Amino acid sequence: MNSKILRYTVPPEDDGRLVWRIARGKMGVSARQLSRAKVINGLILDGESVHADRAVRAGQTLCIEIYDDAPAFAPAPEEAEVDIVYEDEDIYVVNKPAPLAVQSSPRQSDNTLENRLAFRFKDVPGFIFRPVNRLDKGTSGLMAAAKHAHAQAALAKQLHTPAFVREYLAVVQGTPEPAGGVIDLPIGKADGATVKREVRPDGKPCRTHYDVVLSCGGISLVHLVLETGRTHQIRVHMKAIGCPVLGDFLYGDGRPDVLPGRFALHSARMRFLHPLSGKELAFSSPLPPELQSLMCGGKTE
Repeated sequence: MNSKILRYTVPPEDDGRLVWRIARGKMGVSARQLSRAKVINGLILDGESVHADRAVRAGQTLCIEIYDDAPAFAPAPEEAEVDIVYEDEDIYVVNKPAPLAVQSSPRQSDNTLENRLAFRFKDVPGFIFRPVNRLDKGTSGLMAAAKHAHAQAALAKQLHTPAFVREYLAVVQGTPEPAGGVIDLPIGKADGATVKREVRPDGKPCRTHYDVVLSCGGISLVHLVLETGRTHQIRVHMKAIGCPVLGDFLYGDGRPDVLPGRFALHSARMRFLHPLSGKELAFSSPLPPELQSLMCGGKTE
């Protein structure tokens, strides 16, 4: 199992607080992680193993040892290209191609991003793939992942807040009217379906901001920003306003002749706060050539 040591130097305003309050409130340690740290004597104050109800003093250093659980399904490593655009000791950001499924499973045990990452991190004992945001098989672009459970939990708390911004580019059929706005329509699972979603009154609240970047030849390049993160949100919302994503086999006409195996949706920009340092990080990924070629002879600017 992998472990991670979290460190916190106690500031004057935390003088006299209990270890467990510092761990939960200031260090972002989950209740499960804290319980496990107590069992393994993983609460260390200035080099001394302490109980969770120990009071801390300003200037002391509290260390907490966090362990990852073993993965439920261990993917087989596959040697194939994987584009990691950023990496540090806590997180990494991947530029996923399409079509490529994200996670392996007993149903699909090979040819996934997880299989490729298992090879990329083959020297890491007990590698666990911990994605923070997810992309459909047919969607390309940026994904964030964590190297340990604490970083994943911290990023997950940001995911549907203004701290974690996800921007997409999509080539859609037709031209949205008006050319910019917010699609505020609830989405839920379609009756009798296991995967397909639809706009429905009893669905969960969903908001998608959009702006038309370019229109030509009966299609448009649209910039989208997610305020919520429901399954298939962009695809369902674009269909709902009469402009389905080009190539979408589930919510549009599908165009395997033009976009084999994928549709015209790309995770283009991402911005969030580093889960440990709090520093803002921003990343971008250009529109793939196969999507650029759809617009006005390949010109998207």
